[in-house]
Amino acid sequence: MNTIVPLISSGIAGPLGVLHLPRLWLKASLEARGRLAPGYPGAGKGYDQMVIDGLGLDRDALLQYIKTSRPTYPQFEAWVKANAKNLNPASIASLNASIKGYFHGDATRKSILSANGLPDDLASFKDAVNLNNLDDWKEFHEAVLK
Repeated sequence: MNTIVPLISSGIAGPLGVLHLPRLWLKASLEARGRLAPGYPGAGKGYDQMVIDGLGLDRDALLQYIKTSRPTYPQFEAWVKANAKNLNPASIASLNASIKGYFHGDATRKSILSANGLPDDLASFKDAVNLNNLDDWKEFHEAVLK
């Protein structure tokens, strides 16, 4: 069985307007089916946990729902809407700002850029969303296109 590199960016939002939520759904769904590429957590401690905490969701309930119900993305958002304790414009704006404003440490940034053959200079990405995109694209290339 092939595994899949999750290519939905943390910078993407679904209809609820929550950044990273589509990626969380994809990663957790893939992990629940044993299809998530090695090295990717289904629901990790970074952006995944930021979204879970920011929306006031129960982590275990979210993962159980995905595992047992196998929801489409709109079905998942309906579940989030029904279960989130913090789903209002202000909390979404705050969460999205946190996601956009997160930066990896110097070592992680340099490692991702170097692995992609890019210099760490003034023109380089500094934010985690874009650095993670580069990392995903490299992993996808290694797993599928090389």
